[in-house]
Amino acid sequence: MGVYDEILGPLLVGIFFNTYLYGIVTYQFASYHRANFNDRLVVKAVVMFLFLLDTVHSIAVIYMAWVYMVTNYTNPTALQFGVWPYPFTPIGTATAALVTHLFLGDRIYRLTHNKVLFGAIIMMALPTFALGMANGIEAWIIHVNADMTRIQGLVIAWLSMQVTVDTFLTVTLSIILARAKTGLPTTDTVLRRLIRGAIQTGLFASIFSLGDLISFLLLPDANFYGMFAIPIGRIYSNTLLDTLLVREKLKMEMSSSAFDRTSRVMGWIPTTRAAPGAAATSLHIAVHRGGPRDSTDIVSSYDGEGKNISTNPV
Repeated sequence: MGVYDEILGPLLVGIFFNTYLYGIVTYQFASYHRANFNDRLVVKAVVMFLFLLDTVHSIAVIYMAWVYMVTNYTNPTALQFGVWPYPFTPIGTATAALVTHLFLGDRIYRLTHNKVLFGAIIMMALPTFALGMANGIEAWIIHVNADMTRIQGLVIAWLSMQVTVDTFLTVTLSIILARAKTGLPTTDTVLRRLIRGAIQTGLFASIFSLGDLISFLLLPDANFYGMFAIPIGRIYSNTLLDTLLVREKLKMEMSSSAFDRTSRVMGWIPTTRAAPGAAATSLHIAVHRGGPRDSTDIVSSYDGEGKNISTNPV
């Protein structure tokens, strides 16, 4: 094994994988705009912000590889110091995680109208973001790679919280959508795809966050934690965009009115909400039969407290 295999090797693998994921995100971003969804302005702003953040971070880590492996090719002492894209990584990751967590929290709120649940998500997401920012700022100040163990407590707190929030969102969305199943194939196909997107959002980010945490604790003198840390932001963007692009397939399988109603329920497109009546207490998923093709309508209505979700086939 070479002298720098455990220092430059994992770092290079992380940058390669990050660049690969950025390519996928770029394709998804182009597909999103080509599809021309009539999304709310805030949804379009989230997509644009995450793409710009991914672009800046991906260029930055390639620059970091250049500094270590080209500019300082004959200067191995440069490996003792962190180049600015390294401490920027937790800052960028924490920002991408916050945007994704709030986006999914908003989706949960639109499905349940449960303000307490939405408030709990915000109360978990904001401290997680603050811990990630603190990690990046402290790493920027420390600068010397050998001294990064000084922020071990912050790293444990941040990544543990991040995994907790990801898991909570994944389980909550999956339960909400699973309870809406009707046993009717057309409806349940739609719900399975939405559940798949919810699971993807939390699963892959949690795996890489745990890999980052474990490698940082067990191998603090190597760069294995960087191999996991660098791509996490792209994973958030990738899974979030995937949940938006799944509508391309849904649109082909559903009637236009059903698709529009589904999009409004999920909070993708603008909607004008009328005041709910006394009987408005459920999330209705209605399957209409009698034509050459079945169509699935998802209509959202809630009681005043937003506590109940049920599914009624029509």
